[in-house]
Amino acid sequence: MGNRASLSKQNDDPNYLIRHDRFMEHSKGFLAVVEAARNSVNEITTEQAHERLANNSNTILIDVREDSEWENGHVKQAIHLSKGILERDIESVIPEKNLEIIMYCGGGYRSILTAEISQRMGYTNVHSLIGGYKAIKAANWKLEVKL
Repeated sequence: MGNRASLSKQNDDPNYLIRHDRFMEHSKGFLAVVEAARNSVNEITTEQAHERLANNSNTILIDVREDSEWENGHVKQAIHLSKGILERDIESVIPEKNLEIIMYCGGGYRSILTAEISQRMGYTNVHSLIGGYKAIKAANWKLEVKL
């Protein structure tokens, strides 16, 4: 019953998600999964990512956030494959498994998970962007907002 009440509150309060995201604490289980995946994933900084994108036109930047996050702003040159559909669609979008791929999410956790699963699917040059979209905004990258 408590879950239904909180879902109702989320649906009735348009600012709930904004406040929730600002103070979001990740569950211990989620963080444990991320930490386990982190051991097999290469993480890079915004500076390293910017340099790789500038020096290699074949490097692909993937935004793995949800649709609403993407629409609220994303890196102009990024393609959108949310975490929920990445496994299903990545091979049709990026058939060459040796291309350099940089993934970002909101804060750097989901991109670790998507980088790890992509590696298990045979992608050999995948990176997770440390700090995600928050770090991108702080570094003043060119952003685009869907109107």
